[in-house]
Amino acid sequence: MSIASLRQEYEKNVLLEGTAKASPIDQFALWFDEALAAKVPEPTAMTLATADASGRPSARIVLCKGFDAEGFVFYTNTLSRKGREIADQPWASLLFFWQPLERQVRIEGVIDHVAPEDSDAYYKSRPLGARIGAWASAQSQPVTLDTLHAKVAEIQARYGDDPPRPEHWGGYRLRPASFEFWQGRRSRLHDRLTYQRTDQGAWAMGRLSP
Repeated sequence: MSIASLRQEYEKNVLLEGTAKASPIDQFALWFDEALAAKVPEPTAMTLATADASGRPSARIVLCKGFDAEGFVFYTNTLSRKGREIADQPWASLLFFWQPLERQVRIEGVIDHVAPEDSDAYYKSRPLGARIGAWASAQSQPVTLDTLHAKVAEIQARYGDDPPRPEHWGGYRLRPASFEFWQGRRSRLHDRLTYQRTDQGAWAMGRLSP
């Protein structure tokens, strides 16, 4: 079978201006709740796309750990490739893909740090192994398994069951400037509703060609 022949019709739902929420955060919350109700695998998984100072892009999956009118929060090693790229170029994009519902949401905006106390609180809520891993992993740098396991043992011996949050680990918030909600439709005539932030801070809704 040729890869080019693999295709699927999308026909589970529609997305219309008349029923979409006026606020993109409210629309996202509605779709997120429906993804939870549908037991979509990894509903908080989102692709984070960044670029370095020269414009070279990279993307990876991170987990959303909160969202509200201020933006979308995730946590990571600030010295990782994504952390370095955010420092060089804070504009980035997020993509949620909920395949069982034939939906995706694209979000673009500027990333900044969450408050240190928020990073502290989330770090303390993590399982002990993940807290130790935040110390042991020089994320995005070359490593051998033996070196990594030795570092884990060193951190366990140093901090026991209560490691403090590393200075190089914390939260980021993407503050949205635009959203696109995509709902699959038959014959590839997909619904694509956009929300753009206006100069007055409100949201303007529009439709894109599929």
